[in-house]
Amino acid sequence: MAAPIAPPPTTAPPETREGRFLLDREGFLAPILLLPAIIYIIALVGIPLALAIAYAFSDVSVGDQSIDWVGLKNFRDTWNDKVFQQALRNTLLFTFASQFIVIIFGNMLALVLTADFVGKRIVRFLILLPWATPVALVTVGWWWLLQPPQSPIDFLLREVGLLGPGGIWSTDPNGYWLAIPDRAQFSVLMVHVWRILPLATVILLAGLTSVPQDVRDAAEVDGASYWRQLFWIRLPLLMPIALVAFLFGTVFTFTDMTVVYILTRGGPNDTTQVLAHLAFLKGVQAGDLAQGSAVAIFLFPVLAGVAALMLRVARRTETV
Repeated sequence: MAAPIAPPPTTAPPETREGRFLLDREGFLAPILLLPAIIYIIALVGIPLALAIAYAFSDVSVGDQSIDWVGLKNFRDTWNDKVFQQALRNTLLFTFASQFIVIIFGNMLALVLTADFVGKRIVRFLILLPWATPVALVTVGWWWLLQPPQSPIDFLLREVGLLGPGGIWSTDPNGYWLAIPDRAQFSVLMVHVWRILPLATVILLAGLTSVPQDVRDAAEVDGASYWRQLFWIRLPLLMPIALVAFLFGTVFTFTDMTVVYILTRGGPNDTTQVLAHLAFLKGVQAGDLAQGSAVAIFLFPVLAGVAALMLRVARRTETV
């Protein structure tokens, strides 16, 4: 009987360098790389948030900076303030109404920009331009467009007979877009839509271009019409992307005070007041840091909910 063949001798694995240096260890290198981001978040978000919470439960002001505990008094006073209630309603109105309009028009623009036509690159640049321009500069431009007597919008409406004698506003020689409550609210809403629309369009356009080509080809072979492809293929596939655009627009609009500050300063009679601008008025201009912080804290639950929803959407996208 032949003796069994012995297996070839195993050679010792070459000496690895793992663990010889600290920077080669993942457990040491990962925290080091994350440390700058953590310091940035703590310095610019964590510390101001902690101070705002501490101020909201105290009676601190610019004149008296000692933090004396007053409990929920600032929140009760803020909640019972009619200006705060109006600001809360306006903030919710401007945020969700503008995002509803933005999603509709963003889908339209994204569908148009997926087609091939002459000058498509220029059109894309012009659509993105409002988002790339600083919001303060954009809002100043809108203030000039809406403010009489130099308002070009008023001039065009007078030329077509909609403004002035015989027009739908026969008793109003000028538009006074920022001086009449309903027109001022419409103006603020319009500026928010115009400002956020480019971002939503770019996000939705990226979603449209990511729709698999074989799905489109299969729909064409099956004889699906344009509208069937739109409502049964494109829009369902775009829903996660549209939700991302909606969440980003919600954060930017809900926390914005620049548009209201430049256009109306919250007027007329606080009909365009929003929470971010009200917190600025109370905490900075009036010097009541406690009341200003209490107003700002009311922004936190909505923003925390939106952030949690963003993380959930991102996690679901990774698992798809």
